[in-house]
Amino acid sequence: MLARLVRALAVTAAVLVVPAAVRAQDSAIRLEIRSVGDSVFTFNSSPVSWIARGQQGIVVDPRRRDVLVARFTVLNVENGVGNALILGQTQPVSTEHVALLREPRPRWFSSKSFWFGVAAGAVGGVIAGKAF
Repeated sequence: MLARLVRALAVTAAVLVVPAAVRAQDSAIRLEIRSVGDSVFTFNSSPVSWIARGQQGIVVDPRRRDVLVARFTVLNVENGVGNALILGQTQPVSTEHVALLREPRPRWFSSKSFWFGVAAGAVGGVIAGKAF
């Protein structure tokens, strides 16, 4: 009985984890690489305003079905141009490749669903407190 439960939990965990890995690039924005140096490159950051120093992303080759080329971290962004440091690469980065960055998730306390839950919990607590 315990073995069946463990197996069921393992299958459930696998089903929940795999789609996140499969959809890794769904929420990423593709940015044109403008120039490449030895260990840095510049990219066009004008399409979005949320790119900031310290964000990490990947470089892919669109001609080869988005195969991973490199990982990078954003050094700075000025006037619609971002500078990035290459952390590791499988092949040299070129202007034929594209940089992928994901929009950062909002903080837990800034989501509407969190505050709705707080309000609903407070109202429920007051009602329960008056009932007892």
